[in-house]
Amino acid sequence: MKSITVFCGSSFGSEDIYKEQAFLLGKTLAKNNIQLIYGGANVGLMGAVADGALQSGGKVMGVLPYFLQSKEIAHKQLTELILVETMHERKTKMNELCDGVIVLPGGYGTLEEFFEMITWAQLGLHQKPIGILNIDGFYDDLINLVQNMVEKGFLKQINRDMLLISNNIDELLEMMRNYKAPTVGKWISKDET
Repeated sequence: MKSITVFCGSSFGSEDIYKEQAFLLGKTLAKNNIQLIYGGANVGLMGAVADGALQSGGKVMGVLPYFLQSKEIAHKQLTELILVETMHERKTKMNELCDGVIVLPGGYGTLEEFFEMITWAQLGLHQKPIGILNIDGFYDDLINLVQNMVEKGFLKQINRDMLLISNNIDELLEMMRNYKAPTVGKWISKDET
């Protein structure tokens, strides 16, 4: 893996460990020579993960819609900042640039980005590993909900198993390195979209 997209909150959340782990993730990516792709902002966990990578000599590429740049939240020290028109274009560009995805704590936007990426994987539109860094059990309820989807017949176990989960950065990266996408997609191939 040469580049990983990180989706995370534009706030720090209520626990210091979220910021600490976001910063550590950035440092760890840099030390493993993995470029960070993220939303381009200097606020919240987004800023922390970027700062961790930059302070460790890593390459950091931000993808930011023009309308957010005008709110002066663009990180000024990035290796590269790509400006796009829409939120959807942002996700598409972040997907094109990365070899995998890690999700940190966040709100609606983080969940929307995560679910779109895992849905694209389920549909066979990409075969990238998608990991949740489950800091301090933040995503426990979501993980239980996903398991409930399997138990109630709305999600196949093979698609549930596409989701890699750990509370340890190094373990999650190792899981992502060893990931093999399912050989069966849900319904369509990339050529059919």
